[in-house]
Amino acid sequence: MPQQGEVIGQLDSASKRYGAVLALDRINLDVRRGEVLALLGPNGAGKTTAISLLLGLLEADTGSATLFGATPKSLSARRRIGAMLQTAGVPETLTIGELIALFRSYYAQPRSVADIVALAGVEQLLDRRYAKLSGGQQRRAQFALALCGHAEILFLDEPTTGLDIEARETMWRTIRQLVAEGCAIVLTTHYLEEAEALADRVVVLARGRIVAEGSVAQIRARVAQRRIRCISKLQCDTVATWPEVRSAARAGAHLEIVTDAAEVVVRQLLFEDSELCELEVRRAGLAEAFVEITKEAA
Repeated sequence: MPQQGEVIGQLDSASKRYGAVLALDRINLDVRRGEVLALLGPNGAGKTTAISLLLGLLEADTGSATLFGATPKSLSARRRIGAMLQTAGVPETLTIGELIALFRSYYAQPRSVADIVALAGVEQLLDRRYAKLSGGQQRRAQFALALCGHAEILFLDEPTTGLDIEARETMWRTIRQLVAEGCAIVLTTHYLEEAEALADRVVVLARGRIVAEGSVAQIRARVAQRRIRCISKLQCDTVATWPEVRSAARAGAHLEIVTDAAEVVVRQLLFEDSELCELEVRRAGLAEAFVEITKEAA
């Protein structure tokens, strides 16, 4: 019986080099059933290489990659995964309905067409040829193809690039539903609000190494930065000169301040402006934490 949290994919001390460039440097990575694992990092950090090793598209120079305890190249492992990569090699002259039928044929027990269509939100695209679709529509079609099998691990590499808000929300709902059913999702994205909304666990890569790992809350907690928001008569140019303030700016009627010493700044705000109101202090978001962590790694 499959167990939530069971490790079903793994990189073990995996390294990969492209000529003089070390893309991955002895990384250890677990993919667990029933969670969204977000792989984050700047361009060239090693995210796509890590996914390629897990998919069996590349082989590690040292270390190993396994899926379900077997090599990722094995047919038994491949029939248990789905993938939506940044490039898709599909027959562009076929309609989306024909592509779904083709991809379903690769699996012994495929998902029903009705389920695929509903989960991916491609009802209006079934009779359209792939080549005639917009970039966002093609991404939705690629998502549908990734769902054709009952994937136990779903690899999504920048899945919402080019999607409108409605299509993105449809994909997010489907991801949450699949995870609730026990599927593991490996997600790479440049949209950090997407990782913050979906991820159970975050791994930050930089220069081929893992530089941070944990829940979204744990990653955010690594950064001391706070955001202060209030209504104040103080000028933002003046506040920006305070030693503890990183930046200060106006957002409508509100003054917004970024600082590593929130308590000190709040005390000074209250001292300088007795009429200050609507005071809010919040921890740095994942985006701010990501910037700080990758800056430190560089």
